[in-house]
Amino acid sequence: LQDNENLLPLDFLLRVLPAGGRTMPGLRMVQERGARGLRLSGASRALSFPASQLFVNCDFFPAEFSFVVTLKVSNVGAKRSEYLLSLVEQASDRLLLGLRLAPERLHLLVLSPTGQRRITFRDVQLADDRWHTLALAVTGRHATLTNTLYVLPFDRAYRMPFPITLSTEGSRFHVGSRKAWRGLFSGLMRQLVLLPGSDATSRLCPSSNPHLAILSVPQVLLALPVKPTGNEVLMNPYEAKAHVTMGMRPPPCSKEEQRKLWFDTLDKGLFLCDGLAWVPMLQKKERLDYVEDYQDLYTRSETFDIEIFHIPSVGLFAATANRESRPGSGIYKWTDGKFRLYQNISTSEALAWKFFTVGNKAFLAVANHRQISHYKNILKFQDVIYKWNPGNRVFEINQTIQTSGAYDWEFFTVGPYNFLVVANTFNGLSTHINSNIYIWMDGMFQPFQAIATQGATDWEMFQIGNRTFLAVANSQMLYQKGPSLYALNSTIYELSMTTKTFLKFQDIGTYSAVDWEFFSVGDEKFLVVANSYDGKSYSLNKPII
Repeated sequence: LQDNENLLPLDFLLRVLPAGGRTMPGLRMVQERGARGLRLSGASRALSFPASQLFVNCDFFPAEFSFVVTLKVSNVGAKRSEYLLSLVEQASDRLLLGLRLAPERLHLLVLSPTGQRRITFRDVQLADDRWHTLALAVTGRHATLTNTLYVLPFDRAYRMPFPITLSTEGSRFHVGSRKAWRGLFSGLMRQLVLLPGSDATSRLCPSSNPHLAILSVPQVLLALPVKPTGNEVLMNPYEAKAHVTMGMRPPPCSKEEQRKLWFDTLDKGLFLCDGLAWVPMLQKKERLDYVEDYQDLYTRSETFDIEIFHIPSVGLFAATANRESRPGSGIYKWTDGKFRLYQNISTSEALAWKFFTVGNKAFLAVANHRQISHYKNILKFQDVIYKWNPGNRVFEINQTIQTSGAYDWEFFTVGPYNFLVVANTFNGLSTHINSNIYIWMDGMFQPFQAIATQGATDWEMFQIGNRTFLAVANSQMLYQKGPSLYALNSTIYELSMTTKTFLKFQDIGTYSAVDWEFFSVGDEKFLVVANSYDGKSYSLNKPII
């Protein structure tokens, strides 16, 4: 790289920060160890922008460039891979360029004509809760990483030069993530700059404050707030006269408004103007918008499904569908704030459980997928329906039903009638087999109707007005000889009150469908299918109908 003092750094943080010191969802300004940085508390489209804003006259990413980043990473946040910056093609969601931080590693990812390449710098010690400034310079077949705290840089030579025709057309830069929640950066970021055509190291070194060396830092992060005392908690003299402005939008914050207060009437927060931006002093506690680990449920073998259900006056249960027959699948009961093993049931490669009630009786149906007998190449399976015994307070066998590679059960009611339908997948010769609907009569489920399916994996019952529908997810067409077909119709059936059977209503083309879900938004009705494989790729669209 040739050093050129006339080249201007492209500041990513400046482009995503709101003007006038306004607050923005998903972004917090934090002061630690005498410097300000930004913390991403949530993914936001505001933290991204089109690449065309940077590359106005030419769509190609520079073949020679430097990245400069100042960050602070804690020990906790260093146990996973996180993105500092990514360039993603919008139409295909392909990663064109990425700067990714992993435990003791820094990766530069780039899409080349031969596929995605990765330049890795190892033994990069950043997770020490201190500020670090890094300069990554790329030219030809060489990449150099410099930590301004240390003297010697990391140098990496790679087989092929950085691509000179990396097109950025139709792509977006995402700051601190791979897009949305993927690879969200958990540390603090103070500086994120691209310097095209130049090695930025000479502009950073030497520095009187090497861990906070500056190439381009937004002004709002350079100045410190009203001088704190002690442990950096802002204090005001008791005799000071406070000026409080109330409203839903932040008023201007400049040197004239310094030390004034603003109360956010919408989010119930109190902010202090430090002359540049509004600094939070008291804020309403944010509700968690993510799920935290609560309990690890250990099972004896691979688990394919968990069914959560409640039995009145008894409690909350969880049934796990496990692969191995010994000790089988477990039923866990919620006791003292945790799920604890309550009952073991022998199953044969169980794929799913279905809990349902008929009147005041509670049942559990298991989908066993493993063969129990083999006659003339036809596999026979036995599924079991268990009934809750309120006297013994355990599940006991109520009925067995012969199936063919059962994948799932679906229970539904139509008026006073109760139905149970099984998704049969494979009989040993073909996936072109019947899946059966059963009706509750005389304390048992009796055969009601057989419907031809192709490797059925799921049934979904839904009602629109007084009409009842059943949708089957067909996964593949497979015979003993010949290739499998994955592009095939999944069918919706409607219950005919005239024939008292389900009749074909509509065929929908799917690609190895594994699930249907019906939902409503206002007066609109929707049906979404989960496609899994088209014979070539697992990355498919999921149509909503």
